[in-house]
Amino acid sequence: MNEDGFVVTACGRRIAVRCLRLAAAERPISRVTLDVGRDQGGEPGVWASLTADEARDLARLLLVQAGLAERGTKPAGPSRKGSSFF
Repeated sequence: MNEDGFVVTACGRRIAVRCLRLAAAERPISRVTLDVGRDQGGEPGVWASLTADEARDLARLLLVQAGLAERGTKPAGPSRKGSSFF
């Protein structure tokens, strides 16, 4: 990740991570946003808004999967239902 808050993947997608704060009158809202840009072929990207807890959960999952990828091992236990990644 660079100082601007984004990563460029090996396939050329730019993934930006930002903090979004909405100043609602009665209750301010803060979210962590992920903006996955277009790929090199021009396919559209996606955008997600996460609570702080959701962002931490995602970070843990990413770190676990990165460790598995580095070691070349498969995840232990059953895959998560409804996920196309496992």
